[in-house]
Amino acid sequence: MLKIGALVSGGGTNLQAIIDNIENGSINAEIVTVVSNKSKAYALERAEKHGIDAVFISKKEAGSQENYEDKLIEHFKSKGAELILMAGFMSILSERFVNAFENRIMNIHPALIPSFCGEGYYGLKVHEEALKKGVKVTGATVHFVTKEADAGPIIIQKAVEVKDDDTAEVLQKRVMEEAEWVIYPEAVRLFAENKLKIENNIVRRIDR
Repeated sequence: MLKIGALVSGGGTNLQAIIDNIENGSINAEIVTVVSNKSKAYALERAEKHGIDAVFISKKEAGSQENYEDKLIEHFKSKGAELILMAGFMSILSERFVNAFENRIMNIHPALIPSFCGEGYYGLKVHEEALKKGVKVTGATVHFVTKEADAGPIIIQKAVEVKDDDTAEVLQKRVMEEAEWVIYPEAVRLFAENKLKIENNIVRRIDR
């Protein structure tokens, strides 16, 4: 059974989607720990409600980015985490952390990469920029994490229609419901079943 560790900062809606899919048997995995950089993140409460280890690790108390990442790496390894999920984690991690779990860190981005992504594109800003540009279709992307923001190999994408009367908040909700909560659990399921292979920075699905 795949052991998963998650990094969170906020409400943890994507985390909940994955918890639900594990509990209903769709994903053969166990979330062994959820770590937040914010002590009051509701995602920690979500984890606790499901009997999952929930931990706050303070970047301030660590004293430096290097020490902070060492604590994260040590914690995840002590729990035996084989896959790390970024589930609304609002903190930049360096190449040091990425290398410790190479090709074993996933993130979800609320747009169709390479559109509206990279440094500074997170939260509502992504949807605000999509509306400003007048795109007719947006969506979400699950990708492996590399040292460059939102540039890792793409695992799954799902498109979502943009409507004429959308606000950023309305669009954000639709993207979550129609795309994010669907494709993130699916990407985890495929990883758990060893059905993903990376070739030349492109993810191939292996059907067995």
